Amino acid sequence: MAGGWSRDGAVNEQIEASISDELERMRARRAPVGESLTHCAECEEPIPEARRSAIPGVKLCIDCQQERDGAFRTRGGINRRGSKDSQLK
Repeated sequence: MAGGWSRDGAVNEQIEASISDELERMRARRAPVGESLTHCAECEEPIPEARRSAIPGVKLCIDCQQERDGAFRTRGGINRRGSKDSQLK
């Protein structure tokens, strides 16, 4: 049920669009490709065979990958499509 100037289903459309945007952003993050390295690209420690076979194209050891993943910050949970400013335009 929509209220004010919005039509029925507008809220669901905003939610679906936000989910689609986030999925596209996640797909855009590059996954490793190619042949796995035998030694880490950052610290030059050996990468275990089990990790190389589990993740084709791996370039970092577990410690360096965890450090890099820890540096990744998630985006804020603001739905700009649902803001009043976007509805006024």
